[in-house]
Amino acid sequence: AAISIENARLYHRLEEYSHTLETQVEHRTQELHDKNRHLQTTLEQLQRTQLQLIQSEKMSSLGQMVAGIAHEINNPISFISGNIIYSRDHFHTLLELVELYQQEFTDTSVTLAEKLEDSDLDFVKEDMENILFSMETGSDRIRHIILGLRNFSRLDESEMKRIDVHEGLDNTLMILQHRLSSTGKQKEIKITKDYAKLPRINCYASQLNQVFLNIITNAIDALESCNAQVSSKTREIRISTEGTDTRKIKIRIADNGPGISDSIRQRIFDPFFTTKPVGKGTGLGLSTSYQIVTEQHRGQLYCVSELKKGTEFVIEIPIEL
Repeated sequence: AAISIENARLYHRLEEYSHTLETQVEHRTQELHDKNRHLQTTLEQLQRTQLQLIQSEKMSSLGQMVAGIAHEINNPISFISGNIIYSRDHFHTLLELVELYQQEFTDTSVTLAEKLEDSDLDFVKEDMENILFSMETGSDRIRHIILGLRNFSRLDESEMKRIDVHEGLDNTLMILQHRLSSTGKQKEIKITKDYAKLPRINCYASQLNQVFLNIITNAIDALESCNAQVSSKTREIRISTEGTDTRKIKIRIADNGPGISDSIRQRIFDPFFTTKPVGKGTGLGLSTSYQIVTEQHRGQLYCVSELKKGTEFVIEIPIEL
């Protein structure tokens, strides 16, 4: 009789525990769904902030803006990333207890059996893993964007420093990714890279990144301007690098857009000269780039273009300044 009473008590406790477990799982699932929505909102806010940075040519304020973004976003992302680990561990612990209960007590009440079936623990387990994975992916993506922005702006490198040119190009492409992707009206722009093995160069990193940004943005604008005319061919930007015999490196950025006439090409680096519609461009991007390359880095920046065949900008700078 004593054993029967003890079994009844144990059974009652297990029923209570099962109910508590269900409640905890539902609560945690909802909590993770809410955090995931918050993470997605944060990512969208970051992308909007990136767009504002790209549209602005006031690079002097970029460092402060990136610092603010990093501070405001890194803290909540760290909280979410850290809690994902604990959430997964706690969830697996609860699942192990449920599975142990199911193995040890096969003779359950009809009510409990129906409740377990309604709970669909197999689905909850799979769905929870998907939720946690999506949160990890989103967190990593935001961290990657923040790192790219930091590297692009080079907050701690206002003076000359040795850098990997390819890293600067890749960070610029990452920041411009939203303009390279396909949208409702614009086709995707394909990026083709042909990087040579180059030494690290001594340069003003943030200024050189600004040059990359201005030239690649100009190529994107050119391709977008003829979107309807090139519907039958792939829109493409080709980026290649090479070393020279004179201790210099060459960076070529080319597009297969409409090209430009000789008369425009001769003025393309003049301050305030632009062929873009009012409000689209200031005419300072390429002139600033020319000044950075020729004056700050004692290099060359020139343009080669042919109508209906595309445009190529060539940057040539010394490895040592």
